[in-house]
Amino acid sequence: MQQVLSGVRVLDFGRYIAGPFCAALLADMGAEVIRIERRDGGEDRWVAPVGLDGTGAMFLAMNRNKLGMTLDPAAPEGREIVKKLVGTADVVVANLPPEVLRRLSLDLDSLRQVKPDIILTTVTAYGPGGPWSHKHGFDGIGQVMSGGVYLAGTPEQPVKAYVPWVDMGTASLCAFGTMAALMARQQTGAGQRVEGALLQTAVAYANALLIEQAVAEVDRVATVNRGQNSAPADIFPTKDGWIICQVIGNPMYRRWAGLMGEPEWLADPRFADDQARGDNAGLISTRMARWCAGRTSEQALAELEKANIPSGPLLAPQETIQHPHIRQAGLLADSAFPGLPRPAPIAPTPVRLSETPGQFRHRAPTLGEHTDSILTSLGYSRREIDSLRQKGVI
Repeated sequence: MQQVLSGVRVLDFGRYIAGPFCAALLADMGAEVIRIERRDGGEDRWVAPVGLDGTGAMFLAMNRNKLGMTLDPAAPEGREIVKKLVGTADVVVANLPPEVLRRLSLDLDSLRQVKPDIILTTVTAYGPGGPWSHKHGFDGIGQVMSGGVYLAGTPEQPVKAYVPWVDMGTASLCAFGTMAALMARQQTGAGQRVEGALLQTAVAYANALLIEQAVAEVDRVATVNRGQNSAPADIFPTKDGWIICQVIGNPMYRRWAGLMGEPEWLADPRFADDQARGDNAGLISTRMARWCAGRTSEQALAELEKANIPSGPLLAPQETIQHPHIRQAGLLADSAFPGLPRPAPIAPTPVRLSETPGQFRHRAPTLGEHTDSILTSLGYSRREIDSLRQKGVI
């Protein structure tokens, strides 16, 4: 089956997550993605090391389905290689600061001189047009400036999410934007710039809480894991672990009240609707916690499921890896990689298409694994490739 992006070539100059995961999603959909790294590897190759050579877990996840080459794009010969690559490409992904893009001739104007219909996908921390546009930043900046971290944890100790959802969200939106740009190019013949920003993603994902504050001026404060717009919506301790339970809407609340043995709560004005229950969530969470304390997680989840109330277990990473649903649903796929003591569980494309699905075709590349074959395809001879290596260009 031919994939949606078969025949599309992407040059990935990305770093860490936002650029590389965007390119990985495009690769999942069939694009040929060439990951271009420094000769000693980019910093993101070594984050959370798991391989004998120090290759990191993040690199394995962000760079599946890609070819890998090493290159110094600032060297004169390196610039010539970049030009030849761009001449064969449809998309350049580069989450690099604007001044670095210009210095490496990876800005849109420079790329268009080589390939007029090229699409450039970039990511910055703060986005254009504001007084902080020149600043650099990472995922945590978006998290703490979105308002979401302020409402997590406690008023005394805000809590940032461990999982980099701002990076991952920005990457996903950039992949969406890149595919839209490819569709537009089919219609107009013109390329364009696709630009994501970490803070823009974070503000967009937190938009509902910002609207509530601006319009209703609620001035909410952090309540750890307890929701504030419905209840129960919290993480509760059981005899042997923790579970989450979320009740939204009056029909579900009626079932929950019946399960708790609290029929009088159905007529209590403090719990009349979702927001009223959210305003009095402390009382509801206390009742639910008492119910959970007398049960194991398995018992509590079974009773909640019987009442058709959404709930789930709190899993440690090892439990997530081994969970039967996650395995049987194909949410992780074991992949061997040179130097790993055991296979790495890679999450395939996190969206499913019935007719043209994303595919996990091959593991992430080792450092410079495909450099020679890529240069050969550009017309370089064996002698020229050896010379480039001796000069430190590749």
